[in-house]
This record gives sequence, C-alpha cells and structure tokens, in this order.
Amino acid sequence: MTHPESVPAQQEPAAELPLLVTAQLPDGARFPVRGLRGSEASPRPAPAVLILPAMGTPARYYRAFARQLHAEGLTALTVDLRGQGESTPRVTDPDAADHGYRTIVEQDLVAVIEAIRGELGPEPALYLLGHSMGGQLGLVHASLGIGPGVEGVALVASGSVWFRAYGPLRGPLLLIGELLTAAISTLLGRWPGTRLGFGGNQPKGVMRDWARQGRTGRYSSPGSPHDYEAALHTLDLPVLAVSVEGDTWAPAAALDHLVGKVPGARVTRREYSAQEAGARLDHFVWTRAGGALAKGVAAWAVAGGS
Repeated sequence: MTHPESVPAQQEPAAELPLLVTAQLPDGARFPVRGLRGSEASPRPAPAVLILPAMGTPARYYRAFARQLHAEGLTALTVDLRGQGESTPRVTDPDAADHGYRTIVEQDLVAVIEAIRGELGPEPALYLLGHSMGGQLGLVHASLGIGPGVEGVALVASGSVWFRAYGPLRGPLLLIGELLTAAISTLLGRWPGTRLGFGGNQPKGVMRDWARQGRTGRYSSPGSPHDYEAALHTLDLPVLAVSVEGDTWAPAAALDHLVGKVPGARVTRREYSAQEAGARLDHFVWTRAGGALAKGVAAWAVAGGS
C-alpha cells in the first residue's frame, strides 16, 4: 500500500479526557464524546472543536492535541468513528452491521453533534477538525446541511485519495492498492487492517467507499439520496486547510483536490512546518508536536473562521 493510514505504535501518555456526553443512535450504536470545556469566565462562550480521527485511529490518540487546544481557550472534544475505539459496536463484534460513508456523515455525525449541542447549549460556535479521512468526512457532512450544523471545518493532514493527485509514480501504485483493498474487503466481508497493517479493522462499506473515491475522485456512498459532490460545491462555511510538512500520505496536491471541491467556502490555507512545530513532522507526528498548530486553530476559530 502506498497510502497507509494506521496509527503508529507510540500512543499518547496523556491521561484520558473526561466523558462529556454519549450519543446513541436508534440502531444501538453509541459514541462517547470526551473533552475539556473552555473558560466560562469570558462574556462569550469558548468556541468548541470536535476532532474527527483518521481511518483506524482511536480518538484517544488525540488527547494531547485536545489538551493543547484547551490550553488556548477552546472547548476541545474527541469522538471515535463508528466501530472504532470506544464506539460500539466494534467492527469485529459479531452483531456489527456493515456501513459506509453514508452512515457516518448522514447519521452518526448528526447524532454526535446533537448530543454536543444538548450538553453545551446552542451558543458556542462548533467547528469540526478532521485528520485525514476524518477531514474528508467532516467536510462532506458539513456540506450536506443535515442536523444542527457547524460553523466551519478545519482539515489537518487531510486530502482526497484520488490517485491522480499523487503524481505519475505514486498514483498508479495507490490505485492498485485501492482496488486490492476493495476486492479483499468484498471477499472477506470486512477489511482486516490490524492484521495487514493498514487502516485498522474496517467494514467493507467504508473501504469500498474509500477506494471508489480514490479511483474516481468523487465522494459518494451507495443508497444515499444526497449528491455529495453537488453539496460540497455549495458549501459556504469557513474552511481551514492545513498541510503538514513531511506528510507524504496527504500531500499538498491531495489537499488541493479536496478544497477544490468547495469553491464557495472561505478557505484559509497554511502549512504546518517542522520549524514552527519544533520537531520532525509527518502524517501522525503532528499530533504530538501540535502546540503551535493549536494556537493557529484557536485564533482561526475565535475569529469566526477568518
């Protein structure tokens, strides 16, 4: 595979974040939302940022970065994607149903955001901050206009997985990997990513949707009544698009392709450099050297995404 997205062996030593609320769906799926509330002393409620993980990456991996966002005055929240980490049922549970992008962006994120609004109230501005696949799905969700809505989306080390965005050498290899991933997931009924070292254990639906977007360049999910590409084209929210120096898995060209889908959004582009971070960076390491990035995200959120 040329685009691995599995969490590194080193995990954040930071203590677990407090549980704020748990979202539950009619199908029984549960999503614990953890986080730290911002200061209530200021006249306006602190903006809230919900971190959406990369594929196969547990929410606990972002604990340290969440604490850095909180140190900058924000309410910092984390949640696992369906079937991952603390969310239930797990992909490997015998009673876990197959699901794809449609379930995540049209059901799960709606329920999670509703639960957060119920806990924090309607006033705090709420932003999604998505890492890698979390950024892609967060952007799609925000564009659909389903549920309570959010005030903006931050993309960090995220981008389209369209193979042509990866150049003439890596692109064809990525395409082969995407085709193989879809075929194996279909054959086995799910993707055994923990064993294969890519993406964690995933339902076949997620991997087939991921591979389809990589092959066609377009976001879609079977059975959805929504045209994701058309919705993205009409998005008019603020978007903070951050490429990370040293990130070969979500290069700037992949981010270009993703933000090119939202021509109506108020996009702020920036690169998070190793010099700014004070450490070597890559697709995952930025989460352990994110202090300077947290300052930038906080300034963007407090300014209303401008």
